[in-house]
Amino acid sequence: MARWILSRPETLTEIEQFRLKAVLANCPELDALTGHVRSFARMLTERRGERLPEWLDAVRQDDLPSLHTLAAGIDRDRDAVITGLTMPWNSGVVEGHVNRIKMLKRQMFGRAGFDLLRKTSPTR
Repeated sequence: MARWILSRPETLTEIEQFRLKAVLANCPELDALTGHVRSFARMLTERRGERLPEWLDAVRQDDLPSLHTLAAGIDRDRDAVITGLTMPWNSGVVEGHVNRIKMLKRQMFGRAGFDLLRKTSPTR
């Protein structure tokens, strides 16, 4: 379900589209959530940060507590979020390196010691 909601509708197979429509027809909350998720995705991919206030208002009109929490968090730093949704620059490359370093750190936790250093250091 999550993949169907997060995917672009045109990339889903006919069967997936049919099944998603059936589920959304039986669950109005999930249908509203799907609309909000997809409109946020469009805003993000099209770099239309100026639409954020409208999106936040629409989210608050529905009875979706999880999205209300998200909206409150976005409101705390609304200008930065609008800028992030609008400008073409990002720190994706840097964040990728940070993520890689953190992964290596987690893998090595508890393994570093003199025995490991002796095994890996070149002898001269």
